[in-house]
Amino acid sequence: MLDLHCSHQTLCDSLALKSKKMATKTSSLMERSITTVINTFHQHSRKEGNDDTLSKKEFKEMVKTDLATFLKKEKRNERLINDIFEDLDTNQDNQLSFEECMMLMAKLVFACHEKLHENNPRGHDHSHGKGCGK
Repeated sequence: MLDLHCSHQTLCDSLALKSKKMATKTSSLMERSITTVINTFHQHSRKEGNDDTLSKKEFKEMVKTDLATFLKKEKRNERLINDIFEDLDTNQDNQLSFEECMMLMAKLVFACHEKLHENNPRGHDHSHGKGCGK
């Protein structure tokens, strides 16, 4: 079973490098999407402070730039972004670990799936609506 929490930085760096090499060769769309989520998290987390966590400022920037369509209302409301941050920050250290941030991604994927099924019956041969964030 794959350990989702790397405790040793060298191992994490090695896995990230393998992931990047694999993503350019034969990875599936889902695997490339996972790599994109990881890379996007680190694109923001490396801007200040700890490279492996998002500060509130980094989180706000990520929401406003990379989740702008999915979180339209929240993007324009600092208080809502702060509330989301505080809900995700389960250990209350004013930083979001990758694991804490992935709770938001999981909730967004679930909410998007539910939205796709709005006015579209489920079951065999079901269809999805127009998409999320629209």
